[in-house]
Formats: sequence, structure tokens, C-alpha cells
Amino acid sequence: MSQIITQDEATDVQTVGGKAAALSKLCNFGFHPPAFFVIPAEAFAQNNQPDGLDAAIAKLGNGPFAVRSSARQEDGADHSHAGQFETVLNVASADVHNAAKQVWQSGFSETVATYRALKSGGKPEAPAVIVQTMIDAVTAGVAFSADPVTGQRDHVVISAIAGLGERLVSGEEDGEDWVVGTTVVGPAQPLVLTKQQAMQVAELARKAEVAFGVPQDIEWAFNEDGLHILQSRPITTPLLPAPMPDTAWTIFDNSNIVESYPGMVSPLTYSFAVHVYTRVYQAFVSLLGVPEPTIAANSAVFGNMLGRVDGRVYYNLVNWYRALALLPGFSLNRAYMETMMGVATPMPKEVTDAVGPPPATGIARVLEYARLIKVGGGLIWQAVRLARTKARFYERLNAALNSGFDASTAGPTALAEEYRRIESTLLDRWDAPLVNDFLCMIAFGASRNLMEKWLGPQGLLLHNDVMIGQGDIISAEPAQRIAKIGEMVNDAGITDELREHGIAATAKHPKIASEIQSYLDKFGDRCTEELKLESIPLSDDPSSLLQAIAASATRHHMVSHDKNEPDWATLFPQNPIKRFAAKKIINWTKNRVRDRENLRFERTRIFGHTRRVFLALGKEFAARGLLAEPRDVFYLTTQEALGAVEGFGLSADLKSLVALRKAEDTAATQRPDPPERIELRGPAIAPIWNDDAPVEMEATNQRTATGCSAGQVTARARVIRDPRTETLAPGDILVARHTDPGWIAVFSNASAIVVERGSLLSHSAIVARELGIPCVVGLKGATQWISDGEMIAVNGATGQVERCDADL
Repeated sequence: MSQIITQDEATDVQTVGGKAAALSKLCNFGFHPPAFFVIPAEAFAQNNQPDGLDAAIAKLGNGPFAVRSSARQEDGADHSHAGQFETVLNVASADVHNAAKQVWQSGFSETVATYRALKSGGKPEAPAVIVQTMIDAVTAGVAFSADPVTGQRDHVVISAIAGLGERLVSGEEDGEDWVVGTTVVGPAQPLVLTKQQAMQVAELARKAEVAFGVPQDIEWAFNEDGLHILQSRPITTPLLPAPMPDTAWTIFDNSNIVESYPGMVSPLTYSFAVHVYTRVYQAFVSLLGVPEPTIAANSAVFGNMLGRVDGRVYYNLVNWYRALALLPGFSLNRAYMETMMGVATPMPKEVTDAVGPPPATGIARVLEYARLIKVGGGLIWQAVRLARTKARFYERLNAALNSGFDASTAGPTALAEEYRRIESTLLDRWDAPLVNDFLCMIAFGASRNLMEKWLGPQGLLLHNDVMIGQGDIISAEPAQRIAKIGEMVNDAGITDELREHGIAATAKHPKIASEIQSYLDKFGDRCTEELKLESIPLSDDPSSLLQAIAASATRHHMVSHDKNEPDWATLFPQNPIKRFAAKKIINWTKNRVRDRENLRFERTRIFGHTRRVFLALGKEFAARGLLAEPRDVFYLTTQEALGAVEGFGLSADLKSLVALRKAEDTAATQRPDPPERIELRGPAIAPIWNDDAPVEMEATNQRTATGCSAGQVTARARVIRDPRTETLAPGDILVARHTDPGWIAVFSNASAIVVERGSLLSHSAIVARELGIPCVVGLKGATQWISDGEMIAVNGATGQVERCDADL
């Protein structure tokens, strides 16, 4: 009678031991570990070969085999006996009996006796023996579905080694370490596993935990056929308590906000932006008829509209959706209202179904229409009195910014008081920009749809064209001034000198120096990434302006465009009513777009003043030994900086806070940018991202995105990532991930613009239309798809971009 126990029968721990029973369970759970059988310990009581051994070996195959121990208490929840028993690998068929006897005898070793005395007690006891098909491992190792050192359950810890894992398990060699949680963290230059393989191992460990119901310590191996699980046992070290279920969904998205806050954003800027967004959007929903008690009840929503992921700013979309759901009319047309969020990917149905009221029916629908009519009437009234609202806003703004306050000579208390004054007089009374922005959004969308309905595709082209030529958009003025100064520099013959020596080249040319100073007086706060308080404005470093002037001086002519009004009579020869309506609507829309850009410039002035206040505060902190240098203030939050002055701060050790955040930001800058959208369950505190998966680009030499400024140009592409250190030769096509108003010096030399992010109302689109140069926005992956220096063709009307040099 055979003494061999097959893998299907190896279920009794008292007979086959813990390891074999676990392997049998793995088989039952569908994991497919290498085939095995078990020789019970009693089979070695005599020196004869166990009955049925040859037949069992033949059934497994030709070998080689792994011969392992499986004691009753081995691989248990309390005691693992890891490494205490013998293991023999690469055993030939003829040698299985001797190897099995060797493993059995290891149960009586001094090592096992000592382990038992310390851990489990009891007399020495021989193990059962597992004979298992040997995996010809390329890489192997161990993985813990929870961290056995820290006790955390939210990530998998992996150690990997080339070849067989026995050298790792025995401690002969160190492994390559990986940690897989919400992100994957591994060595800078992996030698054993790829990131994808590490994720496979982590998933295998998690599946084993689910199957067994407790965190698992697994052994695994990759061979030419893929990943195999070799063993699974409970983690015996104490772990932290399992967290309570939390299915709350947080969705971070930066497809829209990246134009305002690109790249790494300092804690000071982020905390300032959180405050501004809170106040401004509470005022916005109030303007649209949301009652004050409702706004107060949703203060947590308005206070958490942004998130900072690995140093980058994102919208917290679920809270944006919650805020949107408060607006009158939401229950009448959810789909239309959702477009107001302006993000590239729609909200998941799970969120939209859970947030806001259901579609209104019956009397609720009537009441909702009544609310909507009331709001519409209010908006009409706001539109009528918009000129007055703007005038009062400008009056408050100029009074606040032209008060004569000198941050460079003020003490900490005066600086904190100045910030509070700006906060109360401007940030809390942001009425004109809010009203105009909302009216602009409605007018732009409605006029575009109307022109398409009345004139077809020609109407869309016309809509883009007539947005050009307003003349008084302040965002276009820098380019016009740069071109003018460039002509003066060219006439004076100091182009090369300006490029090489900077402002010193204008010493003998007072008119040029005066024009440059006049530019800085008006636009000194406008710089690349101007809404980031840590950015260095042109008033402090005008080098990028001087380089743009030098580049413009080499151009033979300025970019110009036709400012003539459309021939409305030709467009609507048979319908004077449509002709009149189209003209009025288009002109009103142009004014709203103009005011939107002009009012955003005033925001730049406010941010510039705030920057000077906090830099002066940093200087005062450094003078008092609270900070190592003035610019360290950007690593504090606004509340921490003000609290240090006003008395509500929590810590006097500001230097330690700064050191911690500098280290965090330095590490974040070395990681790839997080993706455009991130979805998290449960707590979403400051997630760290480490996703280096390459962006897959379609193999084509033509791609189409959003055309927003008509015209066709074929020229050399210049991929610009940082306009502070990179320049654009006149006539090149600017290709960028994103732009902001501070890129105007680069725009002034571009013959066309291609941007990965943006919309029809983004800054790059508006300025391109004003300058009369073709522009395509929303071309995802453009800076990877287009090579720097290659010829490309841009059609700003259709949105088509073609790589002319590509050989695909």
C-alpha cells in the first residue's frame, strides 16, 4: 500500500505538516503551484524506501525536484520555523529518497531543538517531506502582503534575486527591494525585476492574502513560462490593526489648472491658492443664487477644492462636483452643468449618482425652473451693471495697490497687516472677475454654437477670426511692446550687445532704456508661472525679457493680422435680424473675452504684491534667525507664516519645517510628473506618485486637437519646457506642455503655437488669436511626439498638426 500522499489529499496538517497543507490549499484556490506529493514523517521510521515513492516520482515527471520540509507547526500563524529545516534543490529522480531522508533527519538537529525551546516548546519532531517539481527560475524571491517591519497593511514588500530564491531565503545574498502600494517604489536602476514584474508579484501576494484570509508571506519565481507561487504562509510578526473600510472616492485632475499652476508648487503658493479658491467660489455660488446657509453647511467642500499631489496642484474633482450640484438648474440638466468643470475626462457614474439631487420631476421641476429664472434675471442685472461693477473693482484695487506701502521697509507686524488688508479688500470682494468670467463662458459657448448653427463650419472659422483684432487686450500688449523695442534695438545696432551684456547695453541709448523700464513698470509682476509666489518676476530678473527683445530685433517684420470687421451683409444677405443678432452677440462676446484677460492681469498685480509682502516677511524671519534665508518662507504655509507674527503658530522651529519640506520637494522633483487624473479610495493625504510608464504615442505623422486660431504655418518646431532658460528663434513654432501669461516673451517670436493642455478660452488661445498666429491646444503628448528641431505644419483652424520630417 502506498505511503505517499498526493497534493489533492494533503489537507491534514497533523499528517502532512503546515507547508504541504498550505500548498494543497493554494491548489484548491486555483493558484497552481508546482506539482508535488508528500512523504509523511512516519514513512521514514524504517530504513526502507517509502512505499509508492517511485510511482509518485514518475507521475511528477523527469525532474529535477525540490525536496522540502513540512513540519506540523511549520508555516503556521504562530511559528514559521523559517530556515530551521533542511531543503535540497535540483534533486535527480534517483536521489529523491536520500534527499528526503536528509530533510527528515533535520528535524532532530540542534538548530531545530533550540528554536523549539525558545518559541514553541516540545520535543524534537521530524517533519513530513514535500517533493515538488523544480522551477528553473530566472528570478525568484519573497513577498509580504503587509509590511512585517512597520506593520502597515497597505503595501506589499518584495525582495528579489536573480536565479533561485534559496540564497535570498537563507541570507547568503541580499535581494533587490521593491515596495508596491498606491505607487511602485524600487531601485533607481533595477537589475532583477521590472516595474511590471514587481506589480505582478504584489498582485499575487494580495490574492494569496484574500484566499487565506490573513496577510501572507509568499515565495515566488519567474521562469520562461511566467510567474509561479512556490509557498504561502501567514506573516507571524505583529501587524497594525486592519483599517476600517473607507470607500470614499477622491479624484484629482489637473487637466485644467495646470495652465495656472504648472510643475512643482511651493507650500506657500498652494496654501494661498486654497484660500483664494475657497473665498472666490463661495462668492461665485452666492452670486448664482445659492443661499448663505447652504454655503456655510458646505464649507468643507469649498475649503477642499484643490489637492497637492507630489508637489503638483490638482483639482479635487468630487468637491467641485459637489459645489456644482448646489447650483440652481443642476437637477434639470446634469450633463450640461458638468461641462462647466472643463476637464478632459467625464466624472465616473458612481460619483454623479451619489452627489446632488436626482432629476427634478413634477412640482420640484417647476420650482427648479423658478429658481433658474430668478438666477437668470439676476445675471441679466449683473450684466447690465457690469461696467459699474468693474469700475468699483478697479477703484478698490488701485487704492489697495497704490497705497504707498513699501514692503522693503516694513516690519513683520506691518507686513502681516498688509496681507490681511489685501485679503479683506480684494480677495474677499472678487465680484467683477467672477461676473465677467461667468458671462464670458456663457457668451463664448453660446455665440460659437450659434455661428455654427447659422453658418456651419464657416461659422466656427468666423468665430475664431472675429476674436482677433480687439486691440485692447492687455495680454497682447507685451508682444507689441517687445516688437517695438526690438525695432529700436535693431536700428541702434546693439542686438548682439543686448544679448550678451543685458541691460548694460542700453547705457548709451536712454530711449531704449526708458522703454524697457516702462515695460517693467507695467509688466514687472508678469513672469513665467506668475501665479506661483516663488516665481522670480521680471522686475527682479529681466533677462528673459531682454533675450526676447534681442530675438525680436532680428525679425524683419511684426506679426500682423486683419482687424477688419466681418462683412455681415454678405454672411446674412437675406436675414437682417440674424445679421443684427450675430453682430451684437459676437461683439459682446469679444468684450467679455477682452475683460477676462484684462482682469486676469489685475490678478497678476495682486499676486505680485502678495509675493513682495511674503518675501519681505521671509527677510525679517531670516534676520531674526527663524529661517536660514528669506526665500525659505515659500516652504511655509500662509497660516504658518502669519501665525509666527500674529501669535497663533504651532511651532517655533520653522527651520525644521522648511528642511522637511525641502527634502520632500527635492524627492518629488526627481520623480516623473503624476498623471493627469488620479483616483484614490479612503484618505487622500498628500499621495506620493512614482509612475514612470511611458506615454504611448500613436504611430502617425498627423494628429488633430483643438484649433483655436486660424492660419497655416510650416516651420521648425522648438520644444520649450522652461522659457526662463530656453529661447525661441523668430519664426519657429512653439511646442509646449502648457503655457501661462509669462510666456508672452516667447509668444512674440513664434509663428505658431502647439500646446498639450488648454481650451478655446485658455490664455495661449486668446493671445494667439490676438497676435494672429495659428494655435492648436489640447494635443496630448505633443512634446514627446514632436522632436525639437523638426519641421511641422500647423493648421490653426482645423487643429491638424503634421510632422513633415517624420518617416513612419
